[in-house]
Amino acid sequence: MTGTVARHGAPGPNAEPFAERLSEHLVKGIDGLVESADVIDSTFGTALLTLRARCVVDPRAAAVETWEAAVNAMQLGSALFAVTGVSEGSVECRINRKLRTIPAVGPLSTADAGNWLTAFWLAVVCRDQTRMTQLCEIPLERLRSPEGQYDEYVYHWADVLQTYWLQRPGLVDKLIAAIEASDPAVVRVAPRDLLQGVLYPPINLFYHFVRKDEEGFSPALVEALKLHKAYWTLDEDREADIDGSIALGPLATACLAYDGEIPIEVESEYLPKHLLQRGWLGEFPT
Repeated sequence: MTGTVARHGAPGPNAEPFAERLSEHLVKGIDGLVESADVIDSTFGTALLTLRARCVVDPRAAAVETWEAAVNAMQLGSALFAVTGVSEGSVECRINRKLRTIPAVGPLSTADAGNWLTAFWLAVVCRDQTRMTQLCEIPLERLRSPEGQYDEYVYHWADVLQTYWLQRPGLVDKLIAAIEASDPAVVRVAPRDLLQGVLYPPINLFYHFVRKDEEGFSPALVEALKLHKAYWTLDEDREADIDGSIALGPLATACLAYDGEIPIEVESEYLPKHLLQRGWLGEFPT
């Protein structure tokens, strides 16, 4: 039986023009990176906003523009960590269908665990295994925020994903450590509603995925989407926030499960169908 989780809200009359304006602004920002990459983190943020705006008007990701937005966001997320990993010279990065030579930036505080998780999820959704590997080879210490911006479980979680993808030993123990460290009784930085509604569900989904729990995965995915929806509809400000248009962590984990031939018996616009089912893969070089 297929579970359904309806997405909150509906695109207004200005949704399409808004997405188009964002796309135009993003292209200008990408073109400017060859001169200076000092604001590559904000360009990445614009790319994420563009992807979410595209998913508002195209919730099934049936249009090539939505796939292009996903690829651009993925490429910029990976580029953020590439240019901040070196302090001299330049880095070759393919972004928006072109191979670009981008000046090195050196360490940026925004090249942290939070943005790493987002960049990794995007690489999973786009099925770019090379970028997944590159991201997983980044040392965990490089992802630590000097301001103590994240709870410790975030670093455990990043370690779990790196261990899984690079097939390192100790995956089960690390996953248990991540689950224990994400207990609301232990977490001190993340607000409880954000933790329970957005941050923890991908960890729970991954637990079902690595156990190859075909019976439990889809119910856990439905629960994750319901929690996502509850978080983003708590008040009017959140409901109007475009960040809630897709559930990126659950989407990426569902992509892993889909590729692992675990049945996905869930339909939701929070999980754009053609991103989940890799319908655009191979449309153009990524």
